[in-house]
Amino acid sequence: QVQLVESGGGLVQAGGSLRLSCAASGSGFSFNSMAWYRQAPGKQRELVAAISSGGRTNYRDSVKGRFTISRDNAKNTVYLQMSSLKPEDTAVYYCYANSYDEMNYWGKGTQVTVFS
Repeated sequence: QVQLVESGGGLVQAGGSLRLSCAASGSGFSFNSMAWYRQAPGKQRELVAAISSGGRTNYRDSVKGRFTISRDNAKNTVYLQMSSLKPEDTAVYYCYANSYDEMNYWGKGTQVTVFS
């Protein structure tokens, strides 16, 4: 059974930084794409950043230049370095992974709150 566990969320002042981590537990799997999504109160879940197994990345426009996604394939871990945070970045951030056998996995989320 694969589980994704996020960590690193918290409360930060606008302009500050946070680093989210998502580690996969279990065995006998490897991931194709990994990503971070977020969902703010009253809004739909949205893609923040994604990274392929080969390291190709893509970001939503509002975080380009501020967020960096990376991964450690040996550890089945994905990271999201967030800088120059804004109050509108406040949301629950979810880790997502897609395995090579087309299974989709989600973490339970970690809260990020940015205050001005």
